[in-house]
Amino acid sequence: MLISAAIITYNEERNIARCLESLRGVVDEIVVVDSFSKDRTEEICLKYGARFIPHEFEGHIQQKNFAIDQTSHDWVLSLDADEALDEDLKKSILAMKENPQFKGYSMNRLTNYCGHWVRHCGWYPDTKVRLVHKSCARWTGVNPHDRLDMLHGESFGHLKGDILHYSYYTREDHLKQIEYFGDIAAKELFQRSARISHVMLWMKVVAQFFKSYFLKLGFLDGSTGWTISRLSAFATLRKYTKLMDLYRNKKN
Repeated sequence: MLISAAIITYNEERNIARCLESLRGVVDEIVVVDSFSKDRTEEICLKYGARFIPHEFEGHIQQKNFAIDQTSHDWVLSLDADEALDEDLKKSILAMKENPQFKGYSMNRLTNYCGHWVRHCGWYPDTKVRLVHKSCARWTGVNPHDRLDMLHGESFGHLKGDILHYSYYTREDHLKQIEYFGDIAAKELFQRSARISHVMLWMKVVAQFFKSYFLKLGFLDGSTGWTISRLSAFATLRKYTKLMDLYRNKKN
């Protein structure tokens, strides 16, 4: 059993080496599809022996499916550039290679937020299917919230260990991401003719904070949980105000 790793990048010199280092001895090929980075991403990827493919970015889902299509092996491990395998997950993948029982495998993802590992706020275990036989799976969802789905409802196994997700180094990184993902999400909703009232918007904002901080026990993460819960609510607000702006601009 041979495994290809599929990764998409854009200006990821801060993260990509850690990701690629974690794949040593685990996968048999690394394919990086890059959206014309302007930093040292390509240099670092080539240093690790990755096959580096420039490709125009058409959306997270489209780019990740394109990356899968470029791989040589039937099995594909799909990672983001700011993710890495922990030691337990490496061992689980290597053991699975000896005797695969399913056509897909999920794994937990543990996120690091400004130096703190987050175990609440709905951020953990954040289980995701990431290792699949590529004939049986495809990236779906609504940009930017993509997911790797089994095409015909096949059952999948679960591997012990964590994907380590180095999400935000600073609060400013988080705010920039909120604006970036908010633009993408609002455009997707607009294309689907989705609408929202002001009352419903504020209900969603309050509900998001309540869910993250109380229902998902964000308060157990201390000040980090408070920050994440507040910014999660703010992200909901920005997404829908951006959607309203699109309708307002269309009307004008």
